[in-house]
Amino acid sequence: MTEKNDDFKDEEMTVELELEDGRTVNCAVITIITVAQKDYIALLPLNDKGENEEGEVWFYAYSENPDDPNEEPVLDFIEDDEEYDRVADAFDEFLDNCEFDELVEE
Repeated sequence: MTEKNDDFKDEEMTVELELEDGRTVNCAVITIITVAQKDYIALLPLNDKGENEEGEVWFYAYSENPDDPNEEPVLDFIEDDEEYDRVADAFDEFLDNCEFDELVEE
């Protein structure tokens, strides 16, 4: 697992997702992680006040066009349960590392 958002640690990034039911949800980007040489994005859905009430995190496959850095990244559903579990485990490891880093900094 590698973390790809080192350049953006002090800056909160958000994306707007249009859901299947037509609703639009603003999400904070938590991190982009790589699992088995594929990138995934972890998103925190936010309400109108910019808060996450449910504590849920959404995972999507993530890809960028290497030939056009200005093109919008593509997010895809993770259909396979085993793939989703691997991503969730990698995210848990990411969170554990963040907590460890915070303890070390104190």
